Amino acid sequence: MSKKEEVFGIHSVQSILAHAPERVVELFVQQTKNEKEVSTILKLAKKAGVKAQQCQRKVLDKRCGEGNHQGVMAVVMAQPQLNEHDLKSLIDNAKTTPLLLVLDQVTDPHNLGACLRTADAAGVTAVVVPKDKSSKLTSVVRKVASGAAEVVPFVVVTNLARTLRDLQEQGIWLVGTAGEATSTLYETKLTGPTALVMGAEDTGMRRLTRETCDELISIPLAGSVSSLNVSVAAGVCLFEVVRQRTA
Repeated sequence: MSKKEEVFGIHSVQSILAHAPERVVELFVQQTKNEKEVSTILKLAKKAGVKAQQCQRKVLDKRCGEGNHQGVMAVVMAQPQLNEHDLKSLIDNAKTTPLLLVLDQVTDPHNLGACLRTADAAGVTAVVVPKDKSSKLTSVVRKVASGAAEVVPFVVVTNLARTLRDLQEQGIWLVGTAGEATSTLYETKLTGPTALVMGAEDTGMRRLTRETCDELISIPLAGSVSSLNVSVAAGVCLFEVVRQRTA
């Protein structure tokens, strides 16, 4: 039996109706919700032949727990999980110079969701995480990602260090971020096929992940803080890549 997932939040539900309406099994809309906020969702649902079910807010509150559902929720068929075998194909078929975001030990779903949102905006080829020591693609992650989780390839690999070595063999330059690195982001050429490797701000990358990187860089910080939130750091680094490639 195929697994089902719950997706909530206006942008997340709208994204899945726009990009993969065939996955939607059920759609719930809060009875008292301002129709202007969900009008696009209702139009997409009608076009896809999905009937929107009206329900009370307390029903959505119970289904979505602490998540801010914004008055909409969809039950969808889960997508097949992408793995290391799919990664080579994604790189080979990339329409632009490959750019990967590799996240090691990012366990907070809000951080992962924010990273996915930024990755989508920067045109990332795929986001890569290890099977262990990483947040899963939960409904909270999807909500924070604001629709990006439905369009950015999310690859879960069994052995991150081995995957990084495979990427090197494919011609991908591995750039790790570390506060103690002597080279800075703005001194580094990032126009070729690149994988940005980042760890959580509290634990950083694991030793083997760090040692596998081709190069370590830091983000210059002028203030008193010693590090940035991983999703903020990812945004800074990814858009420096975008800047260099479009300069």
